[in-house]
Amino acid sequence: MTSLSQAKDLFRMQREAKKVRKLLKKIHVEAEAEGVKVVVNGEQEVVSIEIAEEVPRESIAPRLIDALNRALKKAQVVAAEQMQGVLGDMGLPTEEGMRGLGK
Repeated sequence: MTSLSQAKDLFRMQREAKKVRKLLKKIHVEAEAEGVKVVVNGEQEVVSIEIAEEVPRESIAPRLIDALNRALKKAQVVAAEQMQGVLGDMGLPTEEGMRGLGK
């Protein structure tokens, strides 16, 4: 059975996670690969793609893949950092804290 304290903690965690998701939607990261620029938000959703006119048609796909992958990796790092802050504020173990425990 869940105690009242555990239920409050769960509710607070859900509320904090919702705030972080809202914040992540507003954070934009970008990556560029030889004339192809991709912008994604912290929720890892594509916000925009720009392709310079001088990029040869046959080069678009590999450059787009490269830019997308790099932008998504950046977004993952941003999201992880934001969640670390929330977990730390709530007194829950973070990756840094786990490293301190030899994990």
